[in-house]
Amino acid sequence: MNARFLSLRRAFAAALVLAAAASAQRGGPQPEYARQAQQSIRQGKLDEALDIYRKELATNPNSQDANRGAGLVLDLMGKGAEARPYYQKAIDAAPDAARKAAAERDMAMSYAFSGDCRNTVKFEQMVFDYWVTVPDFYQQGEMANEAARVCIDAGDLDTAEKYYKIGHDAGLKEPDIAPGRKDLWAFRWEHAAARLAARRGQKAEAQKHVDAAKAALDDMATKDEGLATQQRGFFPYLTGYVAYYAGDYPKALAELQKANQSDPFFQCLIGMTYEKLGDKDKAMEAYKKASVTTAHNPPAAFARPFARKKLGL
Repeated sequence: MNARFLSLRRAFAAALVLAAAASAQRGGPQPEYARQAQQSIRQGKLDEALDIYRKELATNPNSQDANRGAGLVLDLMGKGAEARPYYQKAIDAAPDAARKAAAERDMAMSYAFSGDCRNTVKFEQMVFDYWVTVPDFYQQGEMANEAARVCIDAGDLDTAEKYYKIGHDAGLKEPDIAPGRKDLWAFRWEHAAARLAARRGQKAEAQKHVDAAKAALDDMATKDEGLATQQRGFFPYLTGYVAYYAGDYPKALAELQKANQSDPFFQCLIGMTYEKLGDKDKAMEAYKKASVTTAHNPPAAFARPFARKKLGL
């Protein structure tokens, strides 16, 4: 997946904007302890990273960055209950609204790692409210969709549907919205509606929304080919997802193998599909890939705990 594709990913976009806003207001280079901790995280040395953050907190207990870092590591370790007091300290210590919102999003993702839709929504709503004050309708849509994504993965389909609709409607309120951006929100809504219908066992309804998503993507291409190119990678994810929940596992596998193979959520879907096809070895191979993600976003929040449980870790 290229950088341009990543930049518009629903899972990352709002977090990146929040981080940039917070960084700009903070100023100065990243402290050495943070660089060391992040390197340890990338290497999978989570105990080492946690020790680095805790050492910093021993001398600087109100460090927002160290509290957020410690919370993230604990989430990756599957210790969400231990992570959340760190995030609360980061929220309480935030010097400005942008950094408070960034810490609130961290808290939302911590609950996402525990499959807790209700509390994820609670904190995502706080971040949504921050973007209302900016105001930034696109980021409001991003946050609502992010909450919805956690809820659909947690199995709370009604709440997911509610927040996907909120996200769609907020995004369309962007002043002087570009025609391609309108199609983007249409594509996202139909994509979500198809997945929701598939999860509810509504095969015909799911296919109707798949067709509508394809039409929105085609319309987008006539107005903003670059944007459409960025979004096309999400279409085989949709068709594979719908096929999986319809019980058509050969089609699901074929479609999912066209999607981004480095996404941990897709890796889990591929593993789940291989399990249905009776190929346990390939399923475990896919789960191993998903289990080592160190991202802190909705795909990772589902994939890392799920895959590690499948592997008995």
